[in-house]
Amino acid sequence: MRRRTLARELALKILYQADIRNESLCAIADAFITPEETEDAEVVDFARKIVVGVEQNYKEINDLILSHAANWHMDRMAVVDRNILRLGIYELCHMPDVPSKVTINEAIELAKKYGDVESGKFVNGILDKVHKTNPIAQKK
Repeated sequence: MRRRTLARELALKILYQADIRNESLCAIADAFITPEETEDAEVVDFARKIVVGVEQNYKEINDLILSHAANWHMDRMAVVDRNILRLGIYELCHMPDVPSKVTINEAIELAKKYGDVESGKFVNGILDKVHKTNPIAQKK
């Protein structure tokens, strides 16, 4: 598996844990990253970049989710789905070096792997709307 794919999976696990435990993302990251993950510094660095970025832009990211998820509230969304959306929106809006198509595709694959049957479609729909309406994401 590619390094960035592994990093996204690691970031998702951290986001998920922080969400269900209602704790700081960075605190969970410090506790969650084991010696096995630290063997590949590139994976850990990219995962940390996502986690720190999501934490720093948490309100903005959640507002974008809610503005594009018609008739949905955050507490009604599956925990894994909303955290995949957070990860994807952070990449779309704050990581111009990552192509939008890659971000959306990786998020859909995470949703298919960790979510339920409809998660891939749900994540695709929201991220596509963010991509089409966010000026930074459109430039990629």
